[in-house]
Amino acid sequence: MSDFVISEAQFDAVFPERNPFYTYQGLIDALHAYPRFANTGTPQTRAREAAAFLTHADFESVGLRYVKEINEDNYWRKCDYSQPYGCPAGQKAYYGRGPIMFSWNFNYKAAGDALGLDLLNDPWMVERDPSVAWQTALWYWNTQNGPGTMTSHEAMVGGAGFGQTIRSLNGALECDGGNPESVASRVARYERITAIVGTAPGSGLTC
Repeated sequence: MSDFVISEAQFDAVFPERNPFYTYQGLIDALHAYPRFANTGTPQTRAREAAAFLTHADFESVGLRYVKEINEDNYWRKCDYSQPYGCPAGQKAYYGRGPIMFSWNFNYKAAGDALGLDLLNDPWMVERDPSVAWQTALWYWNTQNGPGTMTSHEAMVGGAGFGQTIRSLNGALECDGGNPESVASRVARYERITAIVGTAPGSGLTC
């Protein structure tokens, strides 16, 4: 999909110190999974959605510097044994990986089912294959409300604004005064990235 709204030069400008694992081509290869992502609405809407998505990747993985969660002491927490399928890859296998630090066994199961990948039994695929890493982030962005009332894709395409993507991704901890510093950091990153992409950030920036 060479017509992606973000060029490789812009991607490089957004993530100048990224880990080599995160290639532009890996992102392009992942787009087939969700063809409506950054491909719905006006050119401005498409650019804003792409910028918003990259903003959260920038925040969660610290400029795409990290492929997996740093704090190994938290790894064991990401297994919900109440799920009928359990944690076949091991209790410590479902830690955060990829652009948005994708975690929890139930997310690996649901995303794997949607993408046709056995992520429940092989969650390490997310840190081996750049396209898979981006696909898991796109799965959450396009299909999951999280603590919010809409998906991040719906928030950007429907005009609710960037703030509602924060709510969908981490609203329980950050929105409604939960962590105003994190919200402000995400908004500042979004404003920087929209400037690189060449579009206005729009309204509804906070939550």
